[in-house]
Amino acid sequence: MSESADSRTKTLNFNIGVLGHVDSGKTSLARALSSTASTAAFDKNPQSRERGITLDLGFSSFTVDLPDHLRDSGGQQPYDSLQFTLVDCPGHASLIRTIIGGAQIIDLMMLVVDVVKGVQTQTAECLLIGELTCPRMVVVLNKIDLLPPNKRQSAIEKMTKRLHKTLENTRFKECPMIAVAAKPGGPEAADTEEPQGVPQLIELLKKHTYLPQRDPGGDLLMAVDHCFSIRGQGTVMTGTVLQGSLAINDTVEIPALKVTKKIKSVQMFRKPVSGAMQGDRVGVCVTQFDPKLLERGVVCTPGSLRTLFAAVISVRKISYFKGSLATRAKFHITVGHETLMARVTFFGLPPVSASEPPSDSKPPLSEPCSLETPFTFDREYFHQDEYVAGQGEGSSGPDPEQWALLEFERPVTCPSLCLVIGSKLDTDIHANACRLAFQGRLLQGFEDKNYAETALPRLRIYKTKHKEGQVERVTDDYSVIGRSLFKKETNLQLFVGLKVTLSTGETGVIEGGFGQSGKFKIRVQEGLRPETKQLLSSASKKKGKSGSKGANEEEPKADSQPVSIHLHFKRYVFDPHKKMVQS
Repeated sequence: MSESADSRTKTLNFNIGVLGHVDSGKTSLARALSSTASTAAFDKNPQSRERGITLDLGFSSFTVDLPDHLRDSGGQQPYDSLQFTLVDCPGHASLIRTIIGGAQIIDLMMLVVDVVKGVQTQTAECLLIGELTCPRMVVVLNKIDLLPPNKRQSAIEKMTKRLHKTLENTRFKECPMIAVAAKPGGPEAADTEEPQGVPQLIELLKKHTYLPQRDPGGDLLMAVDHCFSIRGQGTVMTGTVLQGSLAINDTVEIPALKVTKKIKSVQMFRKPVSGAMQGDRVGVCVTQFDPKLLERGVVCTPGSLRTLFAAVISVRKISYFKGSLATRAKFHITVGHETLMARVTFFGLPPVSASEPPSDSKPPLSEPCSLETPFTFDREYFHQDEYVAGQGEGSSGPDPEQWALLEFERPVTCPSLCLVIGSKLDTDIHANACRLAFQGRLLQGFEDKNYAETALPRLRIYKTKHKEGQVERVTDDYSVIGRSLFKKETNLQLFVGLKVTLSTGETGVIEGGFGQSGKFKIRVQEGLRPETKQLLSSASKKKGKSGSKGANEEEPKADSQPVSIHLHFKRYVFDPHKKMVQS
């Protein structure tokens, strides 16, 4: 394994996600903070420049002296400087997938709020993504230059109070807030105006840094956000190492294109290094590769990522989502670095019986979804028409444990156990509604294109069925003829041997069909009770007496209650033979 960076530099890289509603001034703030801008920074994308919004993750960095609390933190490798990498995430509605892709590499979130407008739809969505992916947050109230000087302080205090109220039920309830003007006078103003509050913001960020858990072990996974060629050298892929490490001469795979390449050189913010590890921002140079083939995506240890056609995930609804989560509905699924459509089937543990004690300790929403009960093919699961919310008073109790089967519209390449977020991105952006619907972890992937035939039958999700018919007449002490349980065209052979219960309490077994009209014969092993025989014979006598035409329309007499037949069974949703099972 290589050293994580050139031994002379010893710089700690700390990733800060700059999130917020479109036009809250995120890019201006990143520009004000940064000294060294990397290739992907500041709306380099020509489409971004035209539209004036950030379309992709922009990365830029600046280096400061290492704060004392990190100097004394007793790490094996003493760092001598701290590099802040700012990940400028787009706030535009349709680009939420990019934010989720970037959120998985963020150590601290900087939520930028327009001090005049306060929390807007996307501010709330950014906050949610932060809750799912990020341990710490700093709120930056931007554009204070737009407030009249005589009312500025009171307006800032008012907004701070409102935001603390908004955050009190999240994991960020005590988070620090600071007021700045990243670009006084707005985007059109001359650059001569000095930003306000930025040095204080840098000090605040330094105070809230920590040594992130970085693990150089395991397979390499690098999120690539930019790809370009340098004449005479090769193609450079810039990105962030999400897990593992890389070094010069390592072979890496670009799974989306099914190609492997050898690393020729590595740079961190334009300085050559011998390698990099989890959390580092790097440029990796490879040869004989067309940069147009990969604008963004992932690079990994050869063979370590899987391409999935379907997956089972743990699932928890995001409480701010107002719609229902229905089985067979389609959602936008963000998994790994991709967002694609998938059809969803929800399932849970069988209804509580003595054999399955209920589990009621659930982590709060802000914890990534982890279930008490591990998913396994050995267990039976209950099919749900929709996600089941908590059953407590005002449905505030914890949601029961449940899972979802995702069937992707196209194959997706991703790491196992990665975060999965389901959204309704086609919701109108102006509807002021949260579009993030559920979150979970990928537990089981299906790599076979024919997974519906090869793998799904192993997934024992069942539905319970109940049919009801009537006893037509008694043939002897141990047999009755039933009707109205099946249609005329039903293949009764499928039901032979299944147990039924009479409303009078006896149990019997279906022996086969009787005649052509869907009637059937039931064998009652224990024999019919005398009172049942009496009930049935008096009912048939009454029927005989009123045998004239039109008798069917008569009101049945209270004492000639028909004896009903109940058939309960379950059917496994993915059983190719559609067998009926009784416990």
